Amino acid sequence: MTETVNKTGNNILLLNLQFFADDGQGGEKTEPASQKKLDDARKEGQVAKSKEIANGLGLVALFLLLKFWIGRMGEQFLELFSGIYGKIPEAVGMQGGTKPVAIMDAIFRSYAIKCVIILAPIFIVAYVVAFLSDYIQVQWKPTTKPLTPKFSKLNPLNGIKRIFSVNTLFELIKSIIKILLVGYVAYSYLKKRQGQLLMLYDIPMMPAVGLIGETVINLGLRISLIYMLVAIGDFAYQKVKFSRDMRMTKQEVKEEFKNQEGNPEIKGRIRQKMREASQRRMMQALPQADVVITNPTHYAVAVKYDADEAPAPVVIAKGEDYLAMKIKEVAKDNNIEIVENKPLARMLYANVNIDEQVPPELYGAVAEVLAYVYHIQGKI
Repeated sequence: MTETVNKTGNNILLLNLQFFADDGQGGEKTEPASQKKLDDARKEGQVAKSKEIANGLGLVALFLLLKFWIGRMGEQFLELFSGIYGKIPEAVGMQGGTKPVAIMDAIFRSYAIKCVIILAPIFIVAYVVAFLSDYIQVQWKPTTKPLTPKFSKLNPLNGIKRIFSVNTLFELIKSIIKILLVGYVAYSYLKKRQGQLLMLYDIPMMPAVGLIGETVINLGLRISLIYMLVAIGDFAYQKVKFSRDMRMTKQEVKEEFKNQEGNPEIKGRIRQKMREASQRRMMQALPQADVVITNPTHYAVAVKYDADEAPAPVVIAKGEDYLAMKIKEVAKDNNIEIVENKPLARMLYANVNIDEQVPPELYGAVAEVLAYVYHIQGKI
């Protein structure tokens, strides 16, 4: 904790400078969330998701299904009820060992299963719509973390903060907008059909039931579409809010990078050790070279050609400045020819890694050098 002490007489004033920081340690959250933070948040079940999307899609699917399925469903229920009532006199009039109550129990169980079969399309559509609404918003990555009890939610202070928050205010405004829009749509639609609805007392029961059903379904579809517009707006808000909540401070970005990439000093030492080990292996393989091509002072590249091992010459060692000098010293100690060719040395050093074959565009230049070396050595 950083403190400033101001002495005036016998009075001491302690100032905690963290109270003056923006959004806690590290300053204001101005940096976009890293992919790691987003992945960690997703594992915890924190995603940009609107429950209104699922509700809206569910309502649309329900009323569309009723619009096209209600006729067939009504016929099936009428047949079902007719069958039940037709069985009652038969069951009551039975004599003998079987009790009428047991018979009626079996009948009702049978018809209960048939009711479930009739209503099955509604259940299936509800499940599919709920799954698709979540999949469209956050893709498929289930997690049980949101189900884990969190005692922080029992903290009354956190509860008060949630009550008096921007999100709560937005939910209140959203609810008011939904009520106003739904009320306006319902009033407008029913007002247009008030003439037909006032005739319900003067028409037979079945046409009246059909008129009521048609009115309810058409009104439900209109309300569902309005609900979907609100849901789309809510989803956009949730995306923006989630992006804002996931922002990071510059200090958090630095800490995350350090944790992911490791301490730069330690990584530098590791790279240095790897370079040293690579150079040792390179110097051990150097005596196998056929020739060392030099700049002559800045670069040195050792080349080996063995047709049984590789179809083209291979660079087995290279270096510049001090390392180039060490390569030439080892070459002299092992009676390896040193050939000065400035352009070729620079090209090999810049374009060919150790233990790589010489590229085709440099075959001709390297072949000339090797031919010259083999001629001196009397191999050709």
